[in-house]
Amino acid sequence: MRANNRSVLFCMMAAAGVWPLLSGCSALARKPAESKGEKGAKAESEREKAEPVWNEAIIGAIGSMPIGGGYATGVDARDALMAAVAWEEGKPALRPAKAQPSFCSGGTYLVFLVALAQEQRAGRVSLSPEAWHALIVEGQADGAGVWGRWNANGPGTGRLFEETGAGRNFTELKDARRGDFMKIFWNDSIGAKERGHSVVFLGVDTEKGEEVVSFWSSNQPGGYGSKQVSRSKIKRMLFSRLERPERLEEVLKLPAQDSFLAGLEEKSVSPAEAARAVGLKHW
Repeated sequence: MRANNRSVLFCMMAAAGVWPLLSGCSALARKPAESKGEKGAKAESEREKAEPVWNEAIIGAIGSMPIGGGYATGVDARDALMAAVAWEEGKPALRPAKAQPSFCSGGTYLVFLVALAQEQRAGRVSLSPEAWHALIVEGQADGAGVWGRWNANGPGTGRLFEETGAGRNFTELKDARRGDFMKIFWNDSIGAKERGHSVVFLGVDTEKGEEVVSFWSSNQPGGYGSKQVSRSKIKRMLFSRLERPERLEEVLKLPAQDSFLAGLEEKSVSPAEAARAVGLKHW
């Protein structure tokens, strides 16, 4: 479920761009790539199939999030998110602890921003101050701006990744890896009548012969944390994998409103329409 749109401490502007400082957050320490022979390159390729590079950043960001805090979709949760993802004195300020109570899309958006902030501080991505400003939560309506895309009904995150080229979308559970963003649909509708959940995928297991899907999000009723559900309860799913965060500079070129996503407040669309919107041939 979503809230009525709206906002980890990161400040400081430098000539090279925004240098985030996250209170209580440590940057992820991946070693720089080394030259490898053919065998080493093959081994690295196989390892990346199992654990995509940027997925590590997403999982690391989850460790910087609060635990619990309660789940809500009303004005209190909206205002809490706006306080957590704000633009103050010409600088971005992220404070996850303020986003309580919370809701699912707000939780995954915070993880997305914290991961970007940690990676920028570590020098592995460099987004301009203008791009960071565009990422701030300011009460955008569904389909409007970056947050309005992420928070929209239907494939919001997938649509953002497709529009900017920041990542790829897919629907097969067998291809999913820990740290992929995932939109769960509990019913068959995509749009106004959907029942959905924005999460970070954590894995699949088998319990008593039944497939179980694990994920992190803001979940009912407790708020931030991990949860497991039977695969049989999920009617449809869409995975969005962050692969080229530098392409998020493209948010500055996006139309002010994505009419496809904005329209999903009032209508539902077919799986084929939704697939085309996120660069897939079918869903």
